[in-house]
Amino acid sequence: MFERFTQTARDTVRGACEGAERAGDRRVTEEHLLLALLRQDALPLLGGRRAAIEEGLGAARRRAGISRADAAALAEIGIDVEEIVGRVEETHGAGALAPRGRSRGQRSRFSPEARKVLERSLRVALGRREKHIAAEHLLLALIGVPGVAAEVLAENGVTYAAVEAALDGGGRRAS
Repeated sequence: MFERFTQTARDTVRGACEGAERAGDRRVTEEHLLLALLRQDALPLLGGRRAAIEEGLGAARRRAGISRADAAALAEIGIDVEEIVGRVEETHGAGALAPRGRSRGQRSRFSPEARKVLERSLRVALGRREKHIAAEHLLLALIGVPGVAAEVLAENGVTYAAVEAALDGGGRRAS
């Protein structure tokens, strides 16, 4: 499947792997893919939203990857995620709930959610009758796979319909 990726899409996947490596994360997640898309600066639609998206992803990382929707569901049964995070950070320091690193030399593996994003990007491209998987297809796949990345994108007005409209309206840049 990787042979179908445009150069920008390949660079995005490599960037996600490098980002996970730099962060010391055990797995490449959909958040790493989104951060790599932001760093590629290949999608004008994300340009003005970069800081807010990065902030949203950072907040989710601080909550150990718990989405706002999951935090709201837990609140309904009396569990205050922010309070728990605050207490843990008081005792163990800021970022204590962020994913832990791995031993040196261990290769990054893709999380099941990140694999779903990559697989879905192929389906998105095929559904649009396009031969190659571009950065835009990765973005559409990220939006379509439930999780923190999709939630942060939606909070910042990056919806499936908005991205498709940008693509169909000629807002697509060569990737």
